[in-house]
Amino acid sequence: MKNISLVLNGVLLVAVAILFYLHFSANSSSGTSETDAVNLDLKIAYINSDSVLKYYDYFKVNREKLETKGKKMDQDFRNRAQTFQNELANYQRNAGNLTINQAKAVEEDLAKKQQNLRVYQESLQQELMNEESKMNQQLYEKITAFLKDYGKANGLQIVFKYDPTSDVLYGGESLDITQIVIEGLNQSYQNEQNQPDGKDSPKDSIK
Repeated sequence: MKNISLVLNGVLLVAVAILFYLHFSANSSSGTSETDAVNLDLKIAYINSDSVLKYYDYFKVNREKLETKGKKMDQDFRNRAQTFQNELANYQRNAGNLTINQAKAVEEDLAKKQQNLRVYQESLQQELMNEESKMNQQLYEKITAFLKDYGKANGLQIVFKYDPTSDVLYGGESLDITQIVIEGLNQSYQNEQNQPDGKDSPKDSIK
């Protein structure tokens, strides 16, 4: 689950590049004085991604589902592994009573079961990774979609991700829209839960 905190990295846009472009394009014409430069009104904001992940209900619910599914998978594998260990121990106890051909047959069967168990473990791990990747993608899409709509409605050109791993070292409180975003995301999620079927839409569910 440690990769989940990385899903908001796509929200971070490089404002410096935009500012450089606008600055040089505004002054590229010869004879243009500074007083004739375009008066750029760039509105920016930022969100604390750690707080969004901590308080976004969609993420909390689906993370819990994923963790529960992971525990069930782990227990299922442990049960199968224990069954195999019991068979192996039984063979070791009774190997002296078997003929060479009988022992060879049992060993081949155990080797096949061990290989199947290894393949099954890998399939469980892959399934869980796919589920996590799917959840991360949905999380990214929901947050960026909300920010896009919010940005249009409030005249924002850029929204930064602000956390210890980001390039934003400081942001004034007036630019912090974290709480607004959390409330908006949770309201949208609540509206989804209140749909006639009373359940998550299929694409948002972790089965």
